[in-house]
Amino acid sequence: MIVRVLVLVTGFGLASAGGVSIIAFLNYIPAGLSAVEFVIFLLQRSESALFILGCVLITGSIYWPENS
Repeated sequence: MIVRVLVLVTGFGLASAGGVSIIAFLNYIPAGLSAVEFVIFLLQRSESALFILGCVLITGSIYWPENS
């Protein structure tokens, strides 16, 4: 149970850090990036990987079956 909570909290921290960075990168759109260029830019950044990894950890901690 405690491992599940630690994985959830770690996932939340990673997803928060990645999500805040992605929101900050939205400032590049008014600077002249198109939507496609913005998505390509996001795919090249490590913050996107943090966000995805955090979401996977959160989902795994919630839905992984618990051993009784």
